[in-house]
Amino acid sequence: MSDILWTFDDLVNGMNGRPTGIGPSVSGISIDSRTVQPGDAFFAIRGDRFDGHRFVGSAAAHGATVAVVSEDKLAGLGRMTIPLIVVSDVLEALQNLAHASRARSTARIVAVTGSVGKTSTKEMLGHVLAAEAPTHFSPASFNNHWGVPLTLARMPLEARYAVFEIGMNHAGEITPLVAQVRPHVAIITTIEPVHLEFFPDGVDGITRAKAEIFSGVERGGSVILNGDSPQFERLALLAMDAGINQVLSFGTGRDADARLEALDMQPDFSNVGARILDQEISFTIGAPGRHLVQNALAVLLAVAQLGGDVVRASIALSGVTPPKGRGARHELAIGDGVATLIDESYNASPVSMRAALAVLAQARTEGSGQRIAVLGDMLELGEDTLRLHAELVEALIAARVDRAYLAGASMQALWEVLPPDMRGYYSETANELEPILLDSVAAGDVVMVKGSNGSRMAPLVEALKTRYAPTPLQGDPATEGPV
Repeated sequence: MSDILWTFDDLVNGMNGRPTGIGPSVSGISIDSRTVQPGDAFFAIRGDRFDGHRFVGSAAAHGATVAVVSEDKLAGLGRMTIPLIVVSDVLEALQNLAHASRARSTARIVAVTGSVGKTSTKEMLGHVLAAEAPTHFSPASFNNHWGVPLTLARMPLEARYAVFEIGMNHAGEITPLVAQVRPHVAIITTIEPVHLEFFPDGVDGITRAKAEIFSGVERGGSVILNGDSPQFERLALLAMDAGINQVLSFGTGRDADARLEALDMQPDFSNVGARILDQEISFTIGAPGRHLVQNALAVLLAVAQLGGDVVRASIALSGVTPPKGRGARHELAIGDGVATLIDESYNASPVSMRAALAVLAQARTEGSGQRIAVLGDMLELGEDTLRLHAELVEALIAARVDRAYLAGASMQALWEVLPPDMRGYYSETANELEPILLDSVAAGDVVMVKGSNGSRMAPLVEALKTRYAPTPLQGDPATEGPV
């Protein structure tokens, strides 16, 4: 793809800005001065904790060639070494640029939402479509009010396909985001009881909120729904009410447009037989988990709807690996042996906890190794929080977990119902749990770490990786320098 993302004039016009001088074309868009690349335009967004205007100078020092700033902050910036584009509101300017990017693009676009599985489905779609043609998708979960416009603004003109993830934890959040994306295909992975704290009417309210994605689907576009979900019929009706005539399904039912017909799940991958529309397909997914298999059906159905090569996409699925925090695996060097770490620390809900524990159940221990579950609180579950935590005991038993290490006030409800021989350790915070866990892992173990972002389980993953990092081989070119 071209090194030029936006010419300076197109950048100014796209956001209706006022330039303070003549600037260069830009090769990227950034909202974080720490990760600015040379040639980026830096947008000084005001966030919940930091105001980007404080870091314009730092962004310039890291190579930003243009900065977008708000009118009311201009006087306080002092003398700048790079051209500025002045706007009334920086986030609104980024959203305007996102609309301009979508308007100029000829890419075929997919938008993905759902209670769980959004990011892994987006990653799979991006991976398989990139095997066929230039494809644009975000490198992380950029699915909110700044992440979606940022991903759109970064979309190269040459992209043939683009994939966007759209999230929410309140009603009304998806509508403005999908209006920017305007997808040709929309996927809802599944509807589950998450964010219940913000939905007093439970799954019914979540269903309506997720259905907001239908409002932005392009005329003649299609919707792909989980046919095994109890909410399928409701969502299908809401899609048709939104004027969408093509409502397709994936799952195990006889009438599913993408139907699972055979499944062989292994500890590190899954072999799958499926029918995608009228085409029989056999493929391998290079990561474990039935939930990934289910969403791979949606991926292949979306490829078919976009006019892509379904066979090529199915072959590309063998190269799928779990993203960081969503099943990524690491080897821990312990004594003369190794343990396996499964990093599921990005987020958690009751359904994703069960899916992760099912993956742990498939994992192979070595020698006298044990299956160890390290779990933190699931947040935003409302008045059912304690019950939903306690009910995980059934999944732990089904996964043949040997020891459970739990952190968080809500996880105490699970600790109290654990079988005594499964109790590893309980603490109120993940930080308190760290030294106990680090001294408890042994060679041959498989350790799975999972919890909501706010429960701070990710530092436990990093602590394990640091303590038990494999020692590089002597003379390894990767550590010894050029040879």
